[in-house]
Amino acid sequence: MIKEHDCVVLTADLPEEKLEAGDVGTVVHLHEQGRAYEVEFVALDGHTVAVATVLSNQLRPVSSCDLSHVRELQRV
Repeated sequence: MIKEHDCVVLTADLPEEKLEAGDVGTVVHLHEQGRAYEVEFVALDGHTVAVATVLSNQLRPVSSCDLSHVRELQRV
């Protein structure tokens, strides 16, 4: 069960938020007992990139087999 403050990994792109599958965020709020989550995505320099509502089927908990990877955000 995913809970507040857990790190999660997107399993689907969220183009409206400029987020891609594989991006890592932190759960800041649970909606409807885990049907959806409010997730904060932060760049490595510490600034918030997005806070998005993510459905439970669009993310998963991080695992011990996950490895961090960097991608550059597109500048607007």
